[in-house]
Amino acid sequence: MPAVIGTGSSTRTLVDGAEVLVSCAEGDQGFVYRGRASIRVDELALAELPVTRTKVMLNLADPGAALRWWRLPADGVGLARMEFVIDHAIKIHPMALVHFDELTDAAAKAEIAALTQGYAKRTDYFVDRLARGLARIAAVQYPNPVIVRLSDFKTNEYAHLLGGAQFEPREENPMLGFRGASRYYSLRYREGFDLECQALRRLREEMGFTNVVVMVPFCRTPGEADQVLAVMAENGLVRGERGLQVYVMCEIPSNVILAAEFAARFDGFSIGSNDLTQLTLGVERDSELLAPLFSEQDPAVQWMIRTVIRDAHAAGAKVGLCGQAPSDHPEFARFLVECGIDSISVTPDSFATVKRHVAAAAKGTRRLSITVLPAQAVIQKALRTLGSCARLCGAGIARERRLRGCSRQR
Repeated sequence: MPAVIGTGSSTRTLVDGAEVLVSCAEGDQGFVYRGRASIRVDELALAELPVTRTKVMLNLADPGAALRWWRLPADGVGLARMEFVIDHAIKIHPMALVHFDELTDAAAKAEIAALTQGYAKRTDYFVDRLARGLARIAAVQYPNPVIVRLSDFKTNEYAHLLGGAQFEPREENPMLGFRGASRYYSLRYREGFDLECQALRRLREEMGFTNVVVMVPFCRTPGEADQVLAVMAENGLVRGERGLQVYVMCEIPSNVILAAEFAARFDGFSIGSNDLTQLTLGVERDSELLAPLFSEQDPAVQWMIRTVIRDAHAAGAKVGLCGQAPSDHPEFARFLVECGIDSISVTPDSFATVKRHVAAAAKGTRRLSITVLPAQAVIQKALRTLGSCARLCGAGIARERRLRGCSRQR
């Protein structure tokens, strides 16, 4: 029987006789929903799933739910969100651990002290919990690649972590503010990023998960990439050493425009279709008023995707996409396959659907190439025939001229 404990408010919120859905199917955290839910069960024969050239990978965030999906014949994890582990398993802003003695929020300080009890250094709590959480995700697909994205909270989200308000600026538009790569080399967060790097190094070198690939989010310029890679190297994470690969999220138009320069610094790109669509079209993705304009299938967005795949491949870098569009729209999956994308990463519940969409798209592409080849052969044969006719006609004309010359001589 499902059971949810420690809710804190259930005795005040729930009333006798009310119908609720108790869900223990979403990882370590339980949920209670109002009303009766309709449940549909889909049975999947894994052996019947098609094999595809384009890799289909998983998006995973919750370490508690990760092991449920080990049977899926995925090609790895295309996106593991570090911030989910920080939010749920750690709960503390890393800078609050580094500067614990300077905290001004007494309540937060007391809670942090209780959570980190038993650790010689409070920062060890962050490194240990993060490494262990990510290890549960990395184990699911070992030895297939598991791409771990560095923390990508916005400032308002970081501020909600214990002790976080003291270290975060207030921004009018956090979506375009102090986030992603810009934090990692900044003095405002550099010490917190050091802890992220220490956790990743422990994950790869001490725990043995060398299948982990590190991914840098929201990297605006090649110069910013250089600074992030330098900080990583100072923390023992050197691209190319011990097989370490480093990817970059492709979610800003500059990542597409300067794809060749980013490819010189990273081993691969992962297209974040939501942010790339938002920034290409100038449409806030959460706006209800502008929702009809937000589409990954807009010609401008498709141009961006097609261009970065072409230019990255030309530079020897891989390209993947993480998002729901390929599962919701088979024609978008076809578009990606026709562009030659290397991998598509989706949520586990969409895996089988996308796998079939990708197989169907690849089959259609092969059909197209098969129908074109005979036409090329026919054209080539026709040209050869015309060439032969031309040579025969030329020889005949020359022979006739020679005969005429002989008759005139006689």
